[in-house]
Amino acid sequence: MSKLKNSIFEGAATALITPFKNGSIDYDSLKALIEDQIKGGIDALVIAGTTGEAATLDHEEHCELLKKSVEYVAGRVPVIAGTGSNDTAYGIELSQYACQVGCDALLLVTPYYNKATPKGLIESFLATAEATDKPIILYNVPARTGVNITLPVYKELAKHERIVAVKEASGNLSSIAELFAECGDAFDIYSGNDDQIVPIMSLGGKGVISVFSGILPRETHDLCAACLAGDFKTGAEMQLKYLKLMNALFCEVNPIPVKAASALLGLCGEEIRLPLCQMEDANLQKLKAVMAEYRLLK
Repeated sequence: MSKLKNSIFEGAATALITPFKNGSIDYDSLKALIEDQIKGGIDALVIAGTTGEAATLDHEEHCELLKKSVEYVAGRVPVIAGTGSNDTAYGIELSQYACQVGCDALLLVTPYYNKATPKGLIESFLATAEATDKPIILYNVPARTGVNITLPVYKELAKHERIVAVKEASGNLSSIAELFAECGDAFDIYSGNDDQIVPIMSLGGKGVISVFSGILPRETHDLCAACLAGDFKTGAEMQLKYLKLMNALFCEVNPIPVKAASALLGLCGEEIRLPLCQMEDANLQKLKAVMAEYRLLK
């Protein structure tokens, strides 16, 4: 396949947290978070993804979050809307709304819980692509969804003009290498794991959709920029320098630690929605200690 599709972004995109206050979305903090990210040199923002607790947003909240985020960003970086669902019809409704309010692209997670067959995955993603007019990033995260996008499924989906990229969070570098070999000229491939940015970019990846950049956007941008420039030595040095902090942000299930870290930095409140809950105190103390090592906390 020859590559004819335009890239949504190159570099680092932050999977942004959704700040809450008294049970509602805290839009003042959201605006401040977006400004902090753009000031920090981030290349794109993902709104209402896994890290944004999309699974606990009701329909009105999800739509308003996307709309206001587009308004706050005001065209300065691409806004990628998390609109995947285990109900394809509902996912299409959300995706169409995201297109209408000016989101630049859609991030579609594999339908979770249903455990769709390969044929079902293909039909679901293609149905969304046909019903919308913005570029689509497929999101493969089998540890959360219970379903892995296999190479034959990727090859079929690569034929669609609006399915332009993949966020690969399977963690399986061997499978990801096969994806590059078979579909690397048809998809942009982004790392979905912060600890695999350099390996994936060394194979030809265009960047990362990151949790770590929620705390350090400039450093994540610079790491990706080094790799995009072919300076993998510098990229590797940065990857290893920040590896301990990257791992600390996953000491409990995402986004619990990154929201706690954001609160510690004064970026937002620590409120999180059930079934997620506040960090265990022992893990919180470990996170604080690691952040202090990186001089993020005194």
